[in-house]
Amino acid sequence: MKLIEASLYTRSDTEVECHVCFRRCKIRPGSLGFCRVRKNMKGRLYSLNYGKLIAENLDPIEKKPLFHFYPGSTAYSVATVGCNYKCSFCCNWNISQSAEIAGMERTPEQVVEEAVSAKATSISYTYTEPTINIEFVAKTAKLAHERGIKNTVVTNGSMTPEALDFVHPYLDAATVDFKGNGNKEFYLKKMGVPSMDHIYETLTGMKKKGIHVEVTDLIVPKYGESVRDLVNLVHWIVNELGRETPFHLLRFFPSYLMLDVPATPLRLVEEGLEVARREGLEYAYAGNVPGHRTESTYCPKCGELLISRHGFFVDSVKLTDSNSCPKCGRSIPIVGTPTASPVSVLY
Repeated sequence: MKLIEASLYTRSDTEVECHVCFRRCKIRPGSLGFCRVRKNMKGRLYSLNYGKLIAENLDPIEKKPLFHFYPGSTAYSVATVGCNYKCSFCCNWNISQSAEIAGMERTPEQVVEEAVSAKATSISYTYTEPTINIEFVAKTAKLAHERGIKNTVVTNGSMTPEALDFVHPYLDAATVDFKGNGNKEFYLKKMGVPSMDHIYETLTGMKKKGIHVEVTDLIVPKYGESVRDLVNLVHWIVNELGRETPFHLLRFFPSYLMLDVPATPLRLVEEGLEVARREGLEYAYAGNVPGHRTESTYCPKCGELLISRHGFFVDSVKLTDSNSCPKCGRSIPIVGTPTASPVSVLY
């Protein structure tokens, strides 16, 4: 497959400046950007990972996790190598930090056909940061819309406003990931990210553009478990995105360069969920805790069980046709019609 010239960059006499992510790398001829998949070749910026898919899977939408976007449906998930973060705990480090541009060559048309054949409701650009492959994402997503397929991203929130404008007409939903309760020192020391301003900017931009947003937060023992940080994060979500925003608190498990850090005690997840609800969020979920009652969706008004989940599997749905609580009539902010998960989905 031929190299694809990048869409979002500017040129000067000595370098190019990439406008895809918050780093806005200034790249000299022959050099790579921070993500290692965008290169200045004779004064022009090229995407090296366009159409080089390192992973393709049919996933439950709950795996993203998206709990209020077509619950029980399936998402055809695709990823390339590379990332613009350097998380010491990345669970997909073997592909996100790969120095080799590996993967099977695929066209956007082929990805959409695979999604159609799999009867997926959506295509998810996931596993590694999709922002650094924005050209392929946008082209595939546009074609997907033409075939009636939705598009979602699982992202660290690093898009520039220009990148969001570039892809948003075809983007239906996003999972935006926070780590360590949004602790600034943790982001700098363990992720190589000097500021989190870009995440808040991306989230508010998505909200304004009508993209369905869900937020995750990875609780990391010792480094990112501050209750004060969690309270601040929850307050920001409530004030800027709305109290109805789905919020997922995820357990950390040792990985990559942080094998010496223990898994998050269930106690911290449960205490964090109490904080999230106490501070105003109506839908707070436990992640990476299969079988926990807070994987399910309850009516925030009367407490009725509305969507029963176990892991990534939707067992049953108890909502009216208008996605309201059948007991008290409270409208539940869910996009699409929830269904029980198809038995064909492999976990």
